[in-house]
Amino acid sequence: MNASLSSSSATDLDGAVTDSHRQRLLWAGFMAILAAGVGFSIRAGILGQWAEQYGFTQTELGAITGGGLTGFGIIILLSSLIADRIGFGKLMFAAFIMHLISAALTLATGAAFAAGGKPLAFQCLFWGMFLFAIGNGIAEAVVNPLVATLFPSKKAHYLNILHAGWPGGLILGGLASYFMAGGAGAKPVAWQIQISLFLIPVILYGLMMLGQRFPKSEASSSGISYRDMLGELGLVGAAVICTLLALFFKSDLGFPPIVAAGLGAALLAAFGAATGFRLGHPLLAFLLVIQALVGYVELGTDSWIGKITGTIMASPANGLLLFVYTSALLFGLRFFAGPIVEKISPLGLLAVSALFGATGLTLLGNAEGAVMCVIAATVYGIGKTFLWPTMLAVVSEQFPKGGAITMGAAGGVGMLAAGLLGGPGIGFLQDQNASENLRQASPAVFERYKSPKENEFLWLKTAGLDGAKVGVLEDGGKEAQRALDLLKGEKNAKPEAIQSQQNLVDWWTSSAQQTAATDKSLVEAAGLFGGRRALTGTALVPAAMFACYALLLGWFRMRGGYQARGMHH
Repeated sequence: MNASLSSSSATDLDGAVTDSHRQRLLWAGFMAILAAGVGFSIRAGILGQWAEQYGFTQTELGAITGGGLTGFGIIILLSSLIADRIGFGKLMFAAFIMHLISAALTLATGAAFAAGGKPLAFQCLFWGMFLFAIGNGIAEAVVNPLVATLFPSKKAHYLNILHAGWPGGLILGGLASYFMAGGAGAKPVAWQIQISLFLIPVILYGLMMLGQRFPKSEASSSGISYRDMLGELGLVGAAVICTLLALFFKSDLGFPPIVAAGLGAALLAAFGAATGFRLGHPLLAFLLVIQALVGYVELGTDSWIGKITGTIMASPANGLLLFVYTSALLFGLRFFAGPIVEKISPLGLLAVSALFGATGLTLLGNAEGAVMCVIAATVYGIGKTFLWPTMLAVVSEQFPKGGAITMGAAGGVGMLAAGLLGGPGIGFLQDQNASENLRQASPAVFERYKSPKENEFLWLKTAGLDGAKVGVLEDGGKEAQRALDLLKGEKNAKPEAIQSQQNLVDWWTSSAQQTAATDKSLVEAAGLFGGRRALTGTALVPAAMFACYALLLGWFRMRGGYQARGMHH
């Protein structure tokens, strides 16, 4: 791939010859998103091998895989700000290099462990996963405006095809992990072979983009200045982003609320100065708020739904297979967005999708048995299929002068909301409802397993169950003892960490183990209740989205119906 790939105007890509360029770049973008899905899916299946071979605790594995959606969103925002300045080709080259370095670092873990032990192995895996996320974020920031530029009259259709790559990657990675995980006495396939599978779509998208001309965005090719692109976002759109960034400073970086709010306000003031304090478009800000809800309900729910449905069906494996099934629904249905949009408009498709999403989550929260779980998951899967890519299409169609910046704002807001609101919010709902259920069932058991400190989400607090103690109950103390042995064997282990783990083991062996037989059923029932109530509570989010889409449909109808806006509207 050539870092100096040339840019051409969108009109240069017209004609029979350049139509092949459109298709080639579309499928190259598809492969880039597919690579992200394969990597994320396979990584979840090999954490056990990393723990066994290199002696990692669950906390350390969480640190390796952390950052996730929030970091992904920030990379999208940053990359989108420079995409129109340096060109799509150079950024895709950077994504390709990030993916290759990520693979090299990850595969070097064995040699690092032999040379420097567990600390060096941790660094290889941590930075390997970190660069993988950066590569994914850069690619996402490029391929969305790229496809919108390549197919200006069918954005919803082709953006849905592009984003079929994500569930496609989840399916391929999930199936690969399923067949390579071993079981029934068979040894699993080496994790190095499994993680290397994501390199196949990486190499493919690299080869497909090699030597290709990359168009400028619609805004750049139309002569829109960079300041005017920022002005399309404006203060009202930037305010949505800066609010989420302030939450990031507080929740993820641990800044005091006043400091976090001050930093968010400072970023908004700096953006205003860069744009001449242009207000921007209230409609765009409203769309960004809706996109935050999309991120909450789609990606946030995906973080939990496999675990919750696995509990409902009393089989974690079936929960995973159900997630693969809904991913297959997404993959197949996203190829048919175009004909639907032609009949009911993008906003009509979004309204119907939100209604299906709310219904599906409500059914899932009340499902009994595998059959009802499959039916409910089908309704939910249909509901979430078109939300993300069609929202990107609407933003691009209504604000084409924003180029990569406005599309990147939508993608970044969705990812930030998923990481800052969706995952934590759904987890909070589970904690709140599980704790209340266990407290009512048995105050003594609740006191035994409640967390020593309250869980917080936004301004809300609840006394959740202690995840470490519940984990000890679930596996009979095996992981807790293993983690203690590992800590005692480390030269640089902190005494307070060893003492904390020793206290957990002592709590189990001296008291909790004696009541485990009766405690376990109550704790599991509370967890199931919390998961169900979290799903039905989350159903309110797509219900609110449906109301928002209904308002937009009414607003556009008063203006003559939904239509894509021209560059010089």
